[in-house]
Amino acid sequence: MYAVTDPATAEVVETYPTATDSQVAAAVDTAHAAAAWGRSSAVAERAALLRRLGDLHAAHQDELAASIVREMGKPLAEAEGEVGFCTEIYHYYADHAEEFLADEPLDVTSGAGSAVIRRSPVGVLLGIMPWNFPAYQVARFAAPNLAIGNTIVLKHAPQCPATAALLEKLFAEAGFPAGAYVNVYATNEQIADVIADPRVQGVSLTGSERAGSAVAEIAGRHLKKVVLELGGSDPFVVLSTDDLDAVVDSAVAARLDNTGQACNAAKRFVVVEGLYEQFVEKFSARLLAGETGAPLSSVAAAENLGRQVDAAVAEGATLHSTGRRDGAHFPAGVLTGLTTEDTAARQELFGPVAMVFAATDEDDAVRIANDTPYGLGSYVFTTDPAQAQRVADRIEAGMVFVNGVGAEGAELPFGGIKRSGFGRELGRPGIEEFVNKKLIRTVA
Repeated sequence: MYAVTDPATAEVVETYPTATDSQVAAAVDTAHAAAAWGRSSAVAERAALLRRLGDLHAAHQDELAASIVREMGKPLAEAEGEVGFCTEIYHYYADHAEEFLADEPLDVTSGAGSAVIRRSPVGVLLGIMPWNFPAYQVARFAAPNLAIGNTIVLKHAPQCPATAALLEKLFAEAGFPAGAYVNVYATNEQIADVIADPRVQGVSLTGSERAGSAVAEIAGRHLKKVVLELGGSDPFVVLSTDDLDAVVDSAVAARLDNTGQACNAAKRFVVVEGLYEQFVEKFSARLLAGETGAPLSSVAAAENLGRQVDAAVAEGATLHSTGRRDGAHFPAGVLTGLTTEDTAARQELFGPVAMVFAATDEDDAVRIANDTPYGLGSYVFTTDPAQAQRVADRIEAGMVFVNGVGAEGAELPFGGIKRSGFGRELGRPGIEEFVNKKLIRTVA
């Protein structure tokens, strides 16, 4: 089940044994035992470990990046950037853990005395991570929760076992005690048992809607909190510009990030009619010229995207592309002639294919942007500051980026609404998800 398959060649180059039931149980045992460390250690101590972990990511950047490329095909420069972002995340929580976890005094108006909210760990957490950002997804879950003192059982995607093993090694080398972070090559059935275990206090999953629904159902039956970051079909809304070329460059970057395999990549481009034709012409040319040549994560991923594109064309869309699929390699393309009634318009296309919609005006652009089951991120480009804020308020998404792409940061919360999930990671909100906000009221 856990194997490194080179997406460029479909060759299985390394396999890892799936965990036995006893190994999975031992992982939870070890994490539960380490919870005592989380409750007794000082925040400053845990912050120092996170700083060391960030330093180790920087020191092992080449090794981590090479592993990511081998497992899921990401262009090397992007893999190196991913590891660099991990360093920023670990250092961010190292810098701010004491501030975020300090006692919060409350104004008492109901009588004499004082009151504070004290933030403390809840215990063992289960993380279920995806293949598209094998190191970054772990960082944004693990960093704030280890800062709190929670301990982690981590199930990585089956196609990323080597990166999973390397990350576990770095956590140990940083000085985290045994059980603070435990990697496990578990099956879905075994993970269901882990969620049900009364010692496990919460679950964070980044992945598909189907996986999110299954995990949330099990967690709900056992009264476990979940954080879900699922799919997205983010709108890129173009309302006005005095530099269309710059907007097109941003649009291409937003679609081709990670070869189009990012939940928060721009996927639906909504352009007002006065700019639509020019945008389509420039965007199509640059998107096709700008593809990296990297494969998708697997042949199966390319086949699925091919089925979606073929179905869109069968419904009347026009595909602008010059290449053909070869194994896991999928050519960049632009779909035009779509309406929000088309099936593809309500799906997530996970690869280097964009959908472009014409909007009559601002209201129509907002209508198209919001006509989706997803609500992760979004992008708004306009020269009118008032319009930018107005449209940002109206867009139904967890994140809105105005006149820029690639503007995520360790200090900025990440998450969505609707079928894109719920809960937040990164920033201060990311440390508030799995924490006991204990009220301590002193009357006299």
